[in-house]
Amino acid sequence: MARSIYVVTHPEATHHVDGVVGGWHDSDLTTQGRRHADAIAQALGRQLPDRHVEVFSSDLLRTRRTADAISTVLHKVPVLDARLREKSYGVAEGRPQAWLDDRFIPPPAVGDRMSHHEGISGAETKAAFAERIYAVMAEILSRPVEHIVIVTHGFALTYIITAWLELPWESVGYASFASEPGSITTLVEDDFFHNRQVATLADITHLNH
Repeated sequence: MARSIYVVTHPEATHHVDGVVGGWHDSDLTTQGRRHADAIAQALGRQLPDRHVEVFSSDLLRTRRTADAISTVLHKVPVLDARLREKSYGVAEGRPQAWLDDRFIPPPAVGDRMSHHEGISGAETKAAFAERIYAVMAEILSRPVEHIVIVTHGFALTYIITAWLELPWESVGYASFASEPGSITTLVEDDFFHNRQVATLADITHLNH
C-alpha cells in the first residue's frame, strides 16, 4: 500500500506574537493563525479524498484548533495525543523568551547531544522528546490507512521525519529540519519498493492564496 503523511505545523499562535516560550504552554491561535488554519484545511481538502484519511493531533489548544479546521473539511474526527506535543521547556514555558535565552545551556558540539540537560528545571531532554515522538509515530504508522494528517509543532517535525525514515533516535542528535508556522510537509512511501521520502518540506505556498 502506498502511503502519504501530511505533517502540519500549527500556524501563528499567541506565544509567537507575545514573545514567550511555547513548549507545553497552552497558547491559542491568533486571528491570523485561524485564517491560516482554514487555508491549510482547504489545501488538504483539495488533495485528499474523504475516505481512507485519518487525522492525528497534539492535544494543545493551538494544534486542536488547527486539527478541528482540517477535520471539518475532511469530515473526520481528530485523534488527540499528548505525545505529539512540542518539546517541554519546563519552568520556562509561558515566560519571556529572553528569560529562557539567559539560562539555556546549548548542547555540546560533539558527544551525547540527545541526553544533554539544557539547564531548565522540568525541561525534556532531546532523548525524552524523541522517544515519545517515535512511540506515537510507530502507532500511527501501524494503521492501514493510505492518507494520514498529523498536526503538531515546529520542533516536533524533525523527529516525525526521522521516525518516518526509520533513523534510530539515538543517532539524530544533529538532525534539524526547519519549519514555518502553518507549513505542510509531505512524506510519501511507494507501494513497490516501500521506499520513504520527504516529498515536500515545510511548504507554505497555500498561505499565500
